[in-house]
Amino acid sequence: MMELIRLFRAQQWQVTFSCTAVESEFMADLDALSVQRRMIAVNDDTFDRFLTEMNPDIVVFDRFPIEEQFGWRVERQCPHALRVLETIDLHCLRQARHQLLKRQAQVATKVDSPDLHNEVALREIAAMLRSDLSIMVSDYEIELLKRQFSVDDSLLHLCPFMFADHQIQRENPAFEQRQHFVTIGNFRHAPNWDAVLWLKQEIWPRIRNVLPEAELHIYGAYTPAKAMALHKPEAGFFIQGRAEDVHQVMLSARLCLAPLRFGAGIKTKLADAMLSGTPNVTTSIGAEGMSADLPWSGLIADSADDFSEQATALYQDKVQWQRCQQHGYNIIQTLFNETKNGEALIRRMLQLREKLAEHRQNNFTGSMLRHHHHRSTEFMSRWIEAKNRLV
Repeated sequence: MMELIRLFRAQQWQVTFSCTAVESEFMADLDALSVQRRMIAVNDDTFDRFLTEMNPDIVVFDRFPIEEQFGWRVERQCPHALRVLETIDLHCLRQARHQLLKRQAQVATKVDSPDLHNEVALREIAAMLRSDLSIMVSDYEIELLKRQFSVDDSLLHLCPFMFADHQIQRENPAFEQRQHFVTIGNFRHAPNWDAVLWLKQEIWPRIRNVLPEAELHIYGAYTPAKAMALHKPEAGFFIQGRAEDVHQVMLSARLCLAPLRFGAGIKTKLADAMLSGTPNVTTSIGAEGMSADLPWSGLIADSADDFSEQATALYQDKVQWQRCQQHGYNIIQTLFNETKNGEALIRRMLQLREKLAEHRQNNFTGSMLRHHHHRSTEFMSRWIEAKNRLV
């Protein structure tokens, strides 16, 4: 979302960030970007008045639950505003892979239609069809949406990470100056917690047998007690908590490990590693949608044995390490280019705004879903509003 906000401000657009969550000490500095902030509440008609006052040209929903909650109000108060859904990743795919992992206890790559057509999919795909445009970060997921759910290409736009060239840390510690392994990820995100457990139980013991002096430093926000219980310095297994500076953490490590057995979207931790010139070892889930036809910025393995072997080999191979580092730079410059991806998204949004009525006429399924969902959601919301007034 922050990349989108910076992109919109670069167009000299006025941006207002509206959120139901309370502010925290780690929130982004929106004031520095001259972005207005507005606290909003669910099931509250003050949001209607806020919309009428703002009269926005474009409304971006941050993930499908926000569209479910506020979409009907946006359509009613601002019928001519372009409605854009920022998906982050395909939640129904992540859910399907999680269930598959529980059954087979191995990297969950290929999922069948019955697993994909879950309750999350019913909500998520409906939100996409109700929206004028859904921003996707993974080409794999775009193809899956078209193949499995018959979502029309006119409703989808691929816009992965947007990095400026100056963000690439080319002046960084050399192979010999780096040491140890690092992994990073919010502990509240289920794929990250599963990866930590897999590292602890199966992968890290194998790596330590080959590299007895190596250390694994695990960073992540919202570190729970169950994660701190895994902290074991004598085994080289360090739970470090929240990283103050992700890039400094990456720059000091020789390898980034991302043993993700399920998940969706593209992985910020791997993009951060590429920006920092830190090669990685990950699974096919981790690398999915992140390199197109370009060589990967590390090695890929889907079993504990293969993963540990790849990690120990790359950790000790300077020539291959340098080659993987350059592959990462190439991926950033080619696929995650700020100018190319940003210009394409702005162009697509402006084109849709110019022909919005025609675009919506061509999406009759979305119109039906908006009619039925928004009416039922509206009545439920208004009932809650009335109930709250009596309390």
